[in-house]
Amino acid sequence: MARSCAGPPPQPRRTAIRSRHSRTSIPTAAEAGAWAEVLVRHRFLHAAVLAPNGQWLVQSTPQAPVRVLDGAAALVDLAAQIQHHTRTTRNDTR
Repeated sequence: MARSCAGPPPQPRRTAIRSRHSRTSIPTAAEAGAWAEVLVRHRFLHAAVLAPNGQWLVQSTPQAPVRVLDGAAALVDLAAQIQHHTRTTRNDTR
């Protein structure tokens, strides 16, 4: 005769968010540019500009101070942080 296990019912499975440090390659300027365009288009950033020295100048709102990011990897990390924040703070209405 089979016995049932006592305990809470199983929770629905959710897709895991991968660590930002699981990359196997260094982000390129083209990848960072694509992310910058997406972040600005979807209004997560007010502006993102590539400087001639490879740094990125980003501004979250028109009144916010300009932040200087040190290269493509820093911009891709910022995109990952914004994406993680967006996914973890929205209501679970699905």
